[in-house]
Amino acid sequence: MIRAVVFDMDGVIFDSERLVMDCWKEIAKKYAIQGIEEACLESLGVNAKQTQEIMVRRYGVDFPYKRYAKEASVLFHSRYDGGRLLKKKGIVELLTYLKEQKAKLAVASSTRWEMVQKELKEGDLLKFFDVVIGGDMVERSKPAPDIFLMACERLGAVPEETYVIEDSYNGIRAASAANMIAIMVPDLVEPTEEIRKLASEIFPSLVEVKEYFRQK
Repeated sequence: MIRAVVFDMDGVIFDSERLVMDCWKEIAKKYAIQGIEEACLESLGVNAKQTQEIMVRRYGVDFPYKRYAKEASVLFHSRYDGGRLLKKKGIVELLTYLKEQKAKLAVASSTRWEMVQKELKEGDLLKFFDVVIGGDMVERSKPAPDIFLMACERLGAVPEETYVIEDSYNGIRAASAANMIAIMVPDLVEPTEEIRKLASEIFPSLVEVKEYFRQK
């Protein structure tokens, strides 16, 4: 029986990780910033505060991260707000199936809560979730387990019986640290040996995740 499932949002529910990276690439070209793709990949799954720390570590204390991040954000939202953000293949069918099975569902995203709510609502997906948690609601970002443990607490779910669907290394690390059942659906990064050990299952898309749950 599937009691509870917690979803990451970017790269799992929406095909947004690559779109964010595309915006950062445009900013990098404008300001001649080298190695921005590697910096973005290192930042997958973490909140804004930790992303800033990663960028400053890579580019130095004088790096105007907040100004560049604002420009990238304005570019992103000008293109994809209003329900234009593409959903990942199989997400609607998976969510529909899980609700039919009476599973409790949550989103636990490193993106700030207000934006998570907005994007889910515009994508007509908010109705599926019992709990929505943003990265600004916890002190420690993924790979710390805090956000997933909060999701379990608010769902009234036992971590060891709760599934997490993630696409990032930091997300899988966080799920493992929370003693939850981690499922990886790769997006921008493929699983390493470390991640293969931490993840209970790895599937190419959410279509296979649905079939996996159907067999439970």
